[in-house]
Amino acid sequence: MSRGTKLFLDLLMGAVIPILILNNLTGPLGAPTAYVLSALVPVGWVFVDLLFITKRFNVITSYIGLAAIVRGALAFWFVDGLLFAIKDTAGGIIATLVFGGSVLIGRPIMRAFLVQALNPDTPEREAALGRLLAERPIHRALVMGTLIVLLFNIATSIANFVLNLQIVVAPFGTEAFNQQVAQVNAITRIALSIPEFIAFGVAFWIVFRALYGNLPAEEGKQPMESDFWELLRMREAQSS
Repeated sequence: MSRGTKLFLDLLMGAVIPILILNNLTGPLGAPTAYVLSALVPVGWVFVDLLFITKRFNVITSYIGLAAIVRGALAFWFVDGLLFAIKDTAGGIIATLVFGGSVLIGRPIMRAFLVQALNPDTPEREAALGRLLAERPIHRALVMGTLIVLLFNIATSIANFVLNLQIVVAPFGTEAFNQQVAQVNAITRIALSIPEFIAFGVAFWIVFRALYGNLPAEEGKQPMESDFWELLRMREAQSS
């Protein structure tokens, strides 16, 4: 599956369909049932993705799976007002704990995202990449990238909490509540995703800049014009 298709499906299952359910099925199904169904669709999609599409078990998929389990359980916590705003921000709270905790223990989670992006397909490449990532400048870049994503996540989590507190004011179990949840989801699930994409983009730029800064260069080429694995092979040959 291409990245474009995957991104489209993530947006469709994570935002568009839940909003359509809240807006169009509250009457036929009843407000509580429509709300639970809309909350479980993104959770179900995450597990379909992990089990049948991604088919990987690693730090990132464990984190995604944990967040999905928490969201699924919270779907049955029927609250409104302040408690709902806290509940809807649970994903951001988990992300803050994971990203912040990874920095505190000296294992920045951006390393896991980087390894998945580079996808070393042999034990030799995996070992060589591990040696490269152990270099101090690269570790610093991984920490910096993780902190950037963390700060953006804290900012979007606060925005998510405030928006829910201001918009979702109707009692749970009413049609007005579901419509207000759909309204805030249209903002938070789509608009607030943009800063997160930007944060990851900046974080990866910082990390790749550090990576290529610690690799040999091919004559007549800019570092990022060369094949990463070829440069890593050259580095290994020079150090042996």
